[in-house]
Amino acid sequence: MILNLCILALVTLQRLGELWLSNHNTRRLLAQGAREHSPGHYPLIVGLHVTWLALLWWLAPLRPIDGFWVAMFVLIELARIWVLYSLGSRWTTRIIILPDVPLVRRGPYRLINHPNYAVVTAEIAVLPLVFGLWQVALVFTLLNAAILAIRIREENRALGR
Repeated sequence: MILNLCILALVTLQRLGELWLSNHNTRRLLAQGAREHSPGHYPLIVGLHVTWLALLWWLAPLRPIDGFWVAMFVLIELARIWVLYSLGSRWTTRIIILPDVPLVRRGPYRLINHPNYAVVTAEIAVLPLVFGLWQVALVFTLLNAAILAIRIREENRALGR
């Protein structure tokens, strides 16, 4: 149970830290003349993540832990760090676009268009599997896919793709 709580606490602290970083970067980018695009779907993203994490806090504390899925989750988190590092001060949880600034083409962005969404998709699927909660993984992966379909369409539109 202690390891379960530590994993959940670390993921929760990570998410809170990312929200702080995102808000910091968003304020700075807006001050530089950036604009937010398509904010209407953002509450869906927040709601999905809050519900997913709350459900894990409710269901996972007494569940056995699968070491394979823990290792996969650690690899996913390394990919998350790579994404954050590659975007630097331009990383946010919203669609914030600086006009006339070229897209980031380093790190995972030289390989695929939306590596952050690939990481998020993997996190939402794999963390429940750490605790054997495949039903949570399935439901939230499908919900996330529906929201990301909207998000990626809107982000591509904002980026002129």
